[in-house]
Amino acid sequence: MGRTHLIFILKNLIRMGLLLAAVSIATFALVAASPIDPLQANVGQAALGTMSEEQQEKLRSYWGVDTPPAERYLNWARDAIRGDMGTSLLYRQPVTEVIGVKLANSLFLMGMAWVISGVLGFVLGMIAGVCRGRLPDKIIKGYSLLIASTPAFWLALLLLIVFGVWLKILPIGLSVPIGVETSGVTFLDRVRHAILPALTLSITGVSNIALHTREKMIDVMESDYVLFSRARGESLKSIVWHHGIRNVLLPAMTLQFASISEIIGGSVLVEQVFSYPGLGQAAVAAGTGSDVPLLMGITLITAAIVFLGNFIANLLYGTVDPRIRRGGKGA
Repeated sequence: MGRTHLIFILKNLIRMGLLLAAVSIATFALVAASPIDPLQANVGQAALGTMSEEQQEKLRSYWGVDTPPAERYLNWARDAIRGDMGTSLLYRQPVTEVIGVKLANSLFLMGMAWVISGVLGFVLGMIAGVCRGRLPDKIIKGYSLLIASTPAFWLALLLLIVFGVWLKILPIGLSVPIGVETSGVTFLDRVRHAILPALTLSITGVSNIALHTREKMIDVMESDYVLFSRARGESLKSIVWHHGIRNVLLPAMTLQFASISEIIGGSVLVEQVFSYPGLGQAAVAAGTGSDVPLLMGITLITAAIVFLGNFIANLLYGTVDPRIRRGGKGA
């Protein structure tokens, strides 16, 4: 058993390394093919016209414009393997430090949204599946279909206008109060500033979990073993607890951990709307400003987070259902 787990972990680590290498190559190729001129984007055409040729040459060297793309990638990859992702051209700080600050804000925000959307979506899907065709099912299904077709940025703007502008009960943006030193920011201040962006991500993330869980729960309720349990006089509560949750939880877990990529993608737009200084906002700034080291670092970190989420889900399967841990024996 121990050797099997070790082989499983090693295979996943090798797969993760190959994935990160492929992601880095694809990201660098897309950035290199971008029509954005880093000099014009960050300095401006008018300012470039007033500079001497020597000054322009220094700028080209700073942004790496005069270096062949293949050489730039190999230099970056060699340093990245040693743990050095370079220096951010926009923030003029090491990429690891910039990502560390931005990632802390984003993880706080996305963690809240991920837990809320997963728990709420699972509960709503269970209720809808048990009450198939009745009023609760129609309400939950209608809500999920409506939210699934609603753009995240539009919902973010709507919540900002209602709760931040009209009712004025929540801050309209940023991650901390304006004019307050870092030492004076409390945990409750961070929570208040994260409520609206986290609520936006939670609302948009509920629909997939709820609809998927609903379909699985309907299959369970129509199965032969549930019909047999009903014939024996077992209560609905007992059927849901002993038969429903076990069979519905595994696919819900798979979808929930897979939704990490969707939450990361949604956070890019949401952080822009709420001016939340997280990883998504930094990614937009790095992309529009041709900050290749920062963009490469953010891409690798987010890819690693998504892969790690799926890896944790695989490890949890055996805990939720021991039959998987035994390789399907007795299933």
